[in-house]
Amino acid sequence: MRETEILERIRELVDEEHALRHERESGRVDRQAETERLNQVESALDQCWDLLRRRRVQADAGADPDDVVPRDPAEVQRYQQ
Repeated sequence: MRETEILERIRELVDEEHALRHERESGRVDRQAETERLNQVESALDQCWDLLRRRRVQADAGADPDDVVPRDPAEVQRYQQ
């Protein structure tokens, strides 16, 4: 996944996050459904940001950023705590 693709995915996830919050406020989705999906979206965002940062570090070191692969979401969550 190239940097532009990662950034596009981040934009999509942020848009979805905003839409979920709007749907909850308007009563179109219940709190439990919103919370479950928001957790999934936040996990995917964390994974994307982690991938983007690691690709940039790899490129800054003169290595191929395409060698960097996404980490498991659980690993990213542990890393950020």
